[in-house]
Amino acid sequence: MPKKEKKQPKGDAAKGAKLFKQRCLQCHVVEAGVNKVGPTLHGLFGRMSGTVPGYDYSKANRDAGITWDEKTLYDYLKKPKAYIPGTKMTFVGFKKAKDRADVVAYLKEAC
Repeated sequence: MPKKEKKQPKGDAAKGAKLFKQRCLQCHVVEAGVNKVGPTLHGLFGRMSGTVPGYDYSKANRDAGITWDEKTLYDYLKKPKAYIPGTKMTFVGFKKAKDRADVVAYLKEAC
């Protein structure tokens, strides 16, 4: 796993909702039981990686053993392929720390 950043900025859920719609919605939803190209994000926080029923995860995701919380998701969203080598997720990540924090804040409210 890549080196973790020391301080996570405070996120703005409203800004995160806009970023989610622009950059994430084509593959993910926050509604329960709906998988698209990526798995539903409903119930994400506290869930182990690779465990959404009905979604065909990569072996890397199933075996990662990550419990999603605000910090692990923030770190993952920087460079998903570096955080979980072998993941199917093609998104390159959010370079800006504030963008990652905003998306995490949105998902914390929406999921």
